[in-house]
Amino acid sequence: MVEMVENAPAGQAGKKDAGKGHHHGVPFAEALRVWLRVAALSFGGPAGQIAVMHRIIVDEKRWIGEHRFLHALNYCMLLPGPEAQQLAVYIGWLMHRTWGGLVAGVLFVLPGFLSILALSYIYAAYGSVGIVAGLFFGLKAAVLAVVVQAVIRIGGRALRNRVMLALAAAAFIAIFFFHVPFPLIVLSAAISGYLGGRLGLEAFTPGGGHKAAGGPVLSDAESALGEGIPDHARPNLVWSLGVSAALLVLWLAPVAALYAFFGPGDVFSQIGLFFSKMAVVTFGGAYAALAYVAQEAVQHFGWLKPGEMLDGLGMAETTPGPLIMVLQFVGFMGAFRNPGSLDPMVAATLAAILTTWVTFVPCFLWIFLGAPFIEKLRGNVALAGAMSAITAAVVGVILNLAIWFGLHTLFAEVASVSVGSLRLDIPVLQSAVPAAMALSAAAAIAIFRFKTSVITTLMACAISGMLWTLAMG
Repeated sequence: MVEMVENAPAGQAGKKDAGKGHHHGVPFAEALRVWLRVAALSFGGPAGQIAVMHRIIVDEKRWIGEHRFLHALNYCMLLPGPEAQQLAVYIGWLMHRTWGGLVAGVLFVLPGFLSILALSYIYAAYGSVGIVAGLFFGLKAAVLAVVVQAVIRIGGRALRNRVMLALAAAAFIAIFFFHVPFPLIVLSAAISGYLGGRLGLEAFTPGGGHKAAGGPVLSDAESALGEGIPDHARPNLVWSLGVSAALLVLWLAPVAALYAFFGPGDVFSQIGLFFSKMAVVTFGGAYAALAYVAQEAVQHFGWLKPGEMLDGLGMAETTPGPLIMVLQFVGFMGAFRNPGSLDPMVAATLAAILTTWVTFVPCFLWIFLGAPFIEKLRGNVALAGAMSAITAAVVGVILNLAIWFGLHTLFAEVASVSVGSLRLDIPVLQSAVPAAMALSAAAAIAIFRFKTSVITTLMACAISGMLWTLAMG
């Protein structure tokens, strides 16, 4: 075994031990404190969360270099699920093996889970009370501006040529006018991008990922981990299959048991199956999946009313953790309204735990199964092309989400018009909600004109909504 040189600078230690184990000099206890800090600061959606991790892990702690950070991020962006949480699992695993990945991933989710659970209790118990209803009314109006910002931000990065614009437009038309299932849109985009990358087409060449916020770039060789591949990070088929089998059992055994004991009509069976499916197809993060989730939760299962998805997104935006935590709220409300023989709050709590479990256990599976092999695929143009195409298609899907949210926020009534296979949601103009329009406009001005942070904007709109409700009551 290669021994660590005591008191050696991080860069020198990394160079000495590159590819010879994981002797980077970072104690597990220190890593635990760092991941707790990352979790506590993980506000602002995936962009903010990735920026926080980059600042702490790369710039401040110098655990890994810029190139390795980008390589891990690009892999996580190709996966279904929240890329920021998966990036934490990836880095935790690189630094401290399996336990490091588990701790980093769980801590990234835990604060948001507890926060949204507490807010869900308040919402279910007092959501119809004036001041609480006003709080969520204000949040919904502000979230509309946040979603529009996401369209512009992601679109500005992804739609860098006419091919990407065409992919985004095709995805929008498919989902907005023809209600093509989101998974099919993602699959089509991935195949197009993969083939384009394999053929070496310039349009599918990656245009860059997360950028460091100025200053010198930390090279892999100068980082604590070094530039080589640690022993535990090298492909090991036995380990990969073993840990994957364990995670598959942890993920699917509860779902299978619920289905076997309670049948397909039970709300817990429906939640377990539906959100397990979403864990496989949620490419592009929460925004991309919400239109599909909202459609199913509102129209098919009847778990939510149209505006309530915005309430849940407002909770996820104002609490730490991945935005996909909004699914926890959906599961909570679904069981609260369909508790069976259980107390509604007990059923809702169990459903929140179940939703979170089947949403995030697969995230660990994707990392532990693929990361050892992906470490050897740096710069693979076909995978990069698939990622670029998926990101472009996601822009069109998020635009559909923004319109859907806007219709149900700014108007009390929305009519559905069908012509053949084409179906449109048309707002009833007489049902316009002037207060929601005013708050959404104010949120947009704050975010786009004055560059106010998302958290500040959401809180200001929430307070304004409460004050408006009190004034009207």
